[in-house]
Amino acid sequence: MTSRDRRQRGLTLVEIMIAMGIMALMMMLAWSTIKNASDARVNFEALEERNHEIRLALARVSHDLESAYLSINENTRLDNRRTMFIGKSEEVRFSSFGHVSLWADANESDQTVITYFLDDDREDSSLDDLYRRELRRPSNDAPSEQPAELDVLLRGVDKLQFEYWDWQDKKWQDSWDSTKPDAEGNRLPSRVRITVHYTNPRGDELKLSTQARLVLQQPLTQ
Repeated sequence: MTSRDRRQRGLTLVEIMIAMGIMALMMMLAWSTIKNASDARVNFEALEERNHEIRLALARVSHDLESAYLSINENTRLDNRRTMFIGKSEEVRFSSFGHVSLWADANESDQTVITYFLDDDREDSSLDDLYRRELRRPSNDAPSEQPAELDVLLRGVDKLQFEYWDWQDKKWQDSWDSTKPDAEGNRLPSRVRITVHYTNPRGDELKLSTQARLVLQQPLTQ
């Protein structure tokens, strides 16, 4: 066979199979690269969305706490006062000027009683949610007997922690009760530290923390 005949005979079956194998390998590598990039983008967006949810929740809690107030223009000997600041490690209830009326001419004022607490998720009992309870018409009845708005502020919380800064003793406390006749009576902590422990979509156990500075340190007298 002459060299001209060899140049004109075309590709053999083996050569075609090798070419197809190389092409399939290149397509598989390209698909794997695209899929990995897409998965990384989805995971990143999920992480950012979760972080954004946590930060928004902390900002809402901090905003409400910064409007906390006390008043001595009421019978302070009653068991259920209309203004108070009662804080525990995983729950806090306080009177606030942070209420915003949702309807014009609503029979509501800026005064409200807000409670933040951790409880079971209504759909999945394996999860704990951060709840916000707002009592828009405070009275001297027991809090559980008064109608209030209950909202889920954040789902899937591992742990919620409140800490209260005592400006007199210069230390953080795990609890606070302005209704008791002791060192905390009729006064507010100057700062509240809020910490949320959570698990991100990647399975990492993380926590975010912020602080609220309470402005109205002196009880209202008029």
